[in-house]
Amino acid sequence: MSDHPHILVAGIGNIFLGDDAFGVRVAEVLMRHEWPEGVRVVDSGIRGLDLAYMMSENWDTVVLIDAMPRGEKPGTLFAVEPELPDASEANGPVSMEAHSMDPVRVLQLVRAMGGVPPRIVIVGCEPTPLDEYADMQMDLSPPVQAAIEPAVQMVESIVADALDHYLPKEQSHVHAHPAPHA
Repeated sequence: MSDHPHILVAGIGNIFLGDDAFGVRVAEVLMRHEWPEGVRVVDSGIRGLDLAYMMSENWDTVVLIDAMPRGEKPGTLFAVEPELPDASEANGPVSMEAHSMDPVRVLQLVRAMGGVPPRIVIVGCEPTPLDEYADMQMDLSPPVQAAIEPAVQMVESIVADALDHYLPKEQSHVHAHPAPHA
């Protein structure tokens, strides 16, 4: 175990597709915070291949933030720890386009590359269905926009719990705070 945990927080989504940008918008808020050493927050957008390579690094915990339809009310938040798909479960060879984002394919590629983090948590938000909202829209729907701050708090809690797990008790209560404005 290193002297500090390695935690990756990655926002996923396409900013041109309305609620699909949820993960990116949450990551933008989180990137303005000061984080303890070893915590990295990124906007991975739709760059699935980049995210797969990044996840293959030596992370203790990876938190992915994404819009994920699960049949719930739009704006509903959830945190899940997925079972990682086996590379052999893919339809054909494990590969992906450099500018596409299918989280299942990303996880399959990470497993195929042998760099599976010990813990992966997906913070998801139920999007407003595209047929109810414009499909080429840069704004989030109102219920998903309202879910950004609660999602930020959810991610902060997951990171704090991960830090508590890895750090000695006297250092364990380190939480993210907004960066001071310059």
